[in-house]
Amino acid sequence: MDTKQASYETMGFILNDVARIWRRAFNRRVQGLGLTQAQWQALAHISLNQGMRQSQLADIMEIQPISAARLIDRMEAAGWIYRKRDPNDRRAINLYPTRKAEPILTKMQAYASDLRPFALDGLSEKDQNTLRRMLLTIKKNLVKEECGNK
Repeated sequence: MDTKQASYETMGFILNDVARIWRRAFNRRVQGLGLTQAQWQALAHISLNQGMRQSQLADIMEIQPISAARLIDRMEAAGWIYRKRDPNDRRAINLYPTRKAEPILTKMQAYASDLRPFALDGLSEKDQNTLRRMLLTIKKNLVKEECGNK
């Protein structure tokens, strides 16, 4: 096998490509919702981690804090999210989805549910569960390594 070809078949390249292509496929489905890719990603993270801070969102999305602040400003102005002072830390502001975002989040979940079987076509339920467990193990290992806890 060609060395150049083989390097693109490594686990890291494959995982990155699958994530990128899956994200593009999802993005095509949610285009009509009126959100940019960054906005739907932020809304999903805020919905799943209600009360998260702006810095946490920036970390998860791998963007600069100032970019996250601008994104949050636009989303708040559009009525998708709101900020609320953290009762335990007066300096901190937590993020929450608004009621206006609920139908959008429901549609996003429906689009994700429609995409999943298409993406996983050809994999048995057992294989899908095995894949999920394996990916969670890889994630756990990498988070542990990132934190310096080997």
